[in-house]
Amino acid sequence: MTTSRSPTALSPTTGLDGLDLSALTAFLRSHGVPLAGPMRGELISGGKSNLTYLLSDGKQGYILRRPPLGTILPGAHDVAREYRVMGALAGSAVPVPAMTALCADDAVMGVPFYVMEAVPGVVLRDRDLVAQMPEGVRAKVGCTLVDTMADLHEIDPADVGLSDLGRPDGYLRRQLDRWLRQYHTIKVRDLDHAESVVAVLKASLPATGAAGIVHGDYRLDNVIVDHYDMSRIAAVLDWEMATLGDPLADLAALVMFWDEPGQPFNPITRGLTAFSGFLTRDQVVERYVARRGLVVDDLDWYLVFARFRLAIILEQIHVRHLQGKTRGEGFDRMGDMVAALLAQCHEGVEASPRLRTARTTTIVNDK
Repeated sequence: MTTSRSPTALSPTTGLDGLDLSALTAFLRSHGVPLAGPMRGELISGGKSNLTYLLSDGKQGYILRRPPLGTILPGAHDVAREYRVMGALAGSAVPVPAMTALCADDAVMGVPFYVMEAVPGVVLRDRDLVAQMPEGVRAKVGCTLVDTMADLHEIDPADVGLSDLGRPDGYLRRQLDRWLRQYHTIKVRDLDHAESVVAVLKASLPATGAAGIVHGDYRLDNVIVDHYDMSRIAAVLDWEMATLGDPLADLAALVMFWDEPGQPFNPITRGLTAFSGFLTRDQVVERYVARRGLVVDDLDWYLVFARFRLAIILEQIHVRHLQGKTRGEGFDRMGDMVAALLAQCHEGVEASPRLRTARTTTIVNDK
């Protein structure tokens, strides 16, 4: 999301798809939020999962997050989890917006939702905007992005009250089971490589180190940077998949989203970091492991896993789009993105000696 537009500039609105402003106003007032007037709002474009709205009471700006329209799979789009994690991280080394109120009562608007402060700043999801940044600023924000993720992974979950956020033991296998199960639950077509990739990954699970707080979708366009110092991260957003698990899953996802000049762009970020000044992917890994004092020699496994997981997430969105349950632009491209990501998974298996060996083993065992 971007909050570069002043929330007080929102025009009066009587209703929005997926948002009952009258019910919201009453809820906030009943929970002691001092509103200057009735809430106004607009849907913020760009989100492909939870719906996000920019709100204003005529004086103060807020952000509301709620699940998407349509059927919600169990465990998906957990806005209460987002609210809890950001509330817990307040005051930590990881910048987050201030939480305002959580509504777990479906009777208010039909779904759970939460409201938080609108952090002033910009989300760098547009290549033209990134291209206008000085090379030195791009270099600094890229390094800060990596460092902030390392800071997150260094936080002891117990120190911020998140020791029960997830079950880190067996995290990677459960993730594989979960995303394959999600695929079968929403399946409307057969996806090449989906089953075989999971089989290879299960046959070659890496030994995991210390667990930490995993963001689940950490990348450049999921943070707000400061208006006046765009090398400074003002807030980290989109915590709906946060859990306790293997921090290298976050590292691999960041590398997957880290586009480089002359290389195929990730279908989501579409070249956001493919500019001079930004670190290379190898430098991202080097900076992260140096910050945390780690040795990482099995990132190939995590990269295939990251692409597989993203493919299934996008397939869920593709299915919702086919059902007419999405709002905004770009959803018509989701289906093609899924096929491209799974093809990259297959290529990743072929390019890795370790994963190729695991693939051969699974083929032999299946005979």
